[in-house]
Amino acid sequence: MFQYSCISVEASFFCDFAGAHLNAAITVTQCVLGNISSKTLVAYVIGQFLGSFLAAATVFALYYGRVMSFITEVAVGPTATAMIFSTYPASNVSLQGAFFTEFTATVMLILGILVIHDEKNNGAVKGAQPMLTGVLVLGIGLGMGLNTGYAINPSRDLPPRIFTAVAGWGMEVFSADHSWWWIPVTAPILGSLFGVLLYKLCIEFHNQPDHEAEPEKDQAGMETSQL
Repeated sequence: MFQYSCISVEASFFCDFAGAHLNAAITVTQCVLGNISSKTLVAYVIGQFLGSFLAAATVFALYYGRVMSFITEVAVGPTATAMIFSTYPASNVSLQGAFFTEFTATVMLILGILVIHDEKNNGAVKGAQPMLTGVLVLGIGLGMGLNTGYAINPSRDLPPRIFTAVAGWGMEVFSADHSWWWIPVTAPILGSLFGVLLYKLCIEFHNQPDHEAEPEKDQAGMETSQL
């Protein structure tokens, strides 16, 4: 969990410079809002899935000997190794609880991202945005990761799961824990969409338009200079 959060901090810096999308839930939300086209959505998701699949294959190749010496391919249980690559819920967490956890965690994620990047609502300083986004993911992981491992991203969960199915773990990776696999795919997307709706209703719709905000800033500057 901690390693994933640290990687997220580093990836956030890359995203700030390259404009990359690393989370399919965020990408789908951007498409629904009309910020990117459907063709761009498909291209981004394909890139995300391919990169995640290759990353899982790389980890498997690097640690093949250690994984195989620990135990052969097991998806669930105290000696399971499939959870190295994708998320699985804790044994005492129901499907409903797991769905709510992933949904809520992704709502927190998108709300935090919108707050950090909203220039009309006292957004974060440009250079601090990547670090704050990474810290946001770290905080979500530490605070909400116990139940499900906080996938909050279909792109980081489904492709590695497909890889483990191909690499020897078999279809158990999809049937384990009452067929849990679909929750890290759907709950983050729905959570992201709900989070955007919540942000628009509670904050964005109440922001002043730019042409109204600028005179107030100028007036405040003049008052300050007179003091």
